[in-house]
Amino acid sequence: MNCESMIPKECKRLAEVDFPIAEVSKQATREKSIRHGHPSTLHLWWARRPLASSRAMLLGLLLPDPCDSLCPQEFKDEAIEILLGMEGRAQGWTELAKSDEGLRQIFMRFIEDFANWDNAAKQAYLDTGRALVKAAHGEEVPLVVDPFAGGGSIPLEALRLGCETFASDLNPVACFIQKIMLEEIPRHGPTLASDLRKAGEYIQKKAKEKLADLYPDDPDGSTPIAYLWARTVRCEAPECGAEIPLMRSMWLCKKSNRKWALLPKIKHSESLSWQVDFEIFSPLSNNEVKSGTVSRGKAICLCCGIVLPPERVKLQLSEQDGGADAIFNDQGKKIGGARMMAVVTLKPGQKGRNYRIPNDVDYLTVKSAQNLLSEIQNEWKFSDNTGMSPVPSENTPKGGGSGASRAFSVQKYGMMSWGDLFTARQTIALVTLTKMIEKAREEHHSALCDLLASALSRCADHWSSGAMWIQDLEAVAHTFGRQALPIVWDFVEACGFSDGGAVWLGQVDWVARVVEKSPSLRIGNVQVADATQHPLSDESASVWFTDPPYYDAVPYADLSDYFFVWLKRALPGHPLLYDPFDSDNKLSPKTREVIQDEVKERYGRVKDRDFFEEAMGEAFAEGRRILREDGVGSVIFAHKTTEGWEALLSGMINGGWTITGSWPVATERSARLRARDSAALATSVHLVCRPRPEDAPVGDWADVLRELPKRVGDWMERLQGEG
Repeated sequence: MNCESMIPKECKRLAEVDFPIAEVSKQATREKSIRHGHPSTLHLWWARRPLASSRAMLLGLLLPDPCDSLCPQEFKDEAIEILLGMEGRAQGWTELAKSDEGLRQIFMRFIEDFANWDNAAKQAYLDTGRALVKAAHGEEVPLVVDPFAGGGSIPLEALRLGCETFASDLNPVACFIQKIMLEEIPRHGPTLASDLRKAGEYIQKKAKEKLADLYPDDPDGSTPIAYLWARTVRCEAPECGAEIPLMRSMWLCKKSNRKWALLPKIKHSESLSWQVDFEIFSPLSNNEVKSGTVSRGKAICLCCGIVLPPERVKLQLSEQDGGADAIFNDQGKKIGGARMMAVVTLKPGQKGRNYRIPNDVDYLTVKSAQNLLSEIQNEWKFSDNTGMSPVPSENTPKGGGSGASRAFSVQKYGMMSWGDLFTARQTIALVTLTKMIEKAREEHHSALCDLLASALSRCADHWSSGAMWIQDLEAVAHTFGRQALPIVWDFVEACGFSDGGAVWLGQVDWVARVVEKSPSLRIGNVQVADATQHPLSDESASVWFTDPPYYDAVPYADLSDYFFVWLKRALPGHPLLYDPFDSDNKLSPKTREVIQDEVKERYGRVKDRDFFEEAMGEAFAEGRRILREDGVGSVIFAHKTTEGWEALLSGMINGGWTITGSWPVATERSARLRARDSAALATSVHLVCRPRPEDAPVGDWADVLRELPKRVGDWMERLQGEG
């Protein structure tokens, strides 16, 4: 074979003529429930594309249609040999392979099977998929480019199919994730997993020794695994002034065979002020459990019943910097701030979790943590260290507006810096890990330290005042249950180095399993880059396949700063963890971000809908520039408005593309939080496109109108048949 692709320029690709919609949709939806070892569990990224649909569509883009008259016979002969050698005869493929239409059906069945996560790492499927791609493209390895690579699904699947890939994103955290998946795991292989576990255990031992006093065992030998907290405000009714713990629910555990809840007890103290204490009880019916004290931002006093309006709740919490920590006077007595509602423990020799009311020791430990944190900050402040402060002092996102910033409300409640989102004890635990990971860089290679930092990010996701206690699972939920940072009234503080859930070693295990499950892959290429000014040269890519941002759907840059502030402290000087376009910016790049967010500007221009659409048009034009004339592209789109579709198609046409196919693939679980709360689409449409020739003729609109009814009729029949 020569070094040119075997596929003639005019030959149609599979994705332009047929695609197994139903089965790929089934596998893509199922994949959302797969956890251990799945690449999505390496590090949180929002709106990540399923690997199943990415892998299936890539095969469709890379392989020619055997029914096309221009499809090389040499390719068809080699494809038959490859496919029949892979248990093909047992599947009845021999007879099908006698015709071009039958060969197309075999391709579809292989794509269906390979879309299954259970087959994704099986050597037989890997060898067959890679052999088919090589048969189609000869000795020239196809280059797959994704300029909005995000969580890295598309470039990872390109490597799985034996392609070269160039993954880029404007966001440093996205590129950090991609670097681990596309460069470091392929370069070092599964041995990274055992090295990671050893390093993680060493850090666990040292951290536990250092922080033992902050998580003391109970006198009876029980081990606390979580502390349940509620932010508080003061009742402003005359002659009341009671503390109002802001609780969504009084339930602690709501399993079918185990039920525990808080029972408020109203008391009038000698100082004539009202107060509420709590007991833990096992209700016989749901009616015995009192309602929560907060709803739609309003607080209800348990003592007098007065309702505190949202504006007053925001003001009081703002005065507490968000209210994630308890406030003590000089004598060490708690006088305000967050209130510990219950402690979750494990008792030796007993199964299941136990609950108890907090005691003086619990609060003394919290006060000790605050004192230790002050010492850490003062030591840095008064030292000669000119580096970053150990606690993230960078600003949180400004909320409000009609764009993406509506996802953030933390500043409204006084959490002005990222450090305000964490309790003192959570902060110390994370600072301890960052210092240990930074020190580990003196002894270990960068890939191992990047994996440790990924486990740190997973800890940060579970160790914040935005993490909730899941009552029916008795488990810690992570901070980002959705693509936003809202106020969380009552939250859980996990004991990060204990034997319970959401602990350091648990997060190390999640990361290690991804490494262990990863097949042997070609090493990819990752770079922080602006999609509207792509770094690749003209006509360098064989496939341009991307999932672009959708207007104001996900504020990636602001969300990612949650992890960015910790990652850059654990890995100072990391080649990806900075803003390459603005050396003064301490957070992820935002000026160039393609997003609709009216509270942000670029060079004095508000980032409104027009800005977003123009920027997307520039990105499409760059994709057209770097794609070879015989290349093919695909754009994933899931916007729910006609205006959004019009803007997308206009941008693609103006960018020099022509649409040659479209396939709707179900990619989301119907029960997901965003689906329940909004009209977000559960189906992602994969548009297939080609570079439009410079001398392309002008069509007749009347011809389009005559053709449209038949096309629509055929499509409706097909889609109904696919379910």
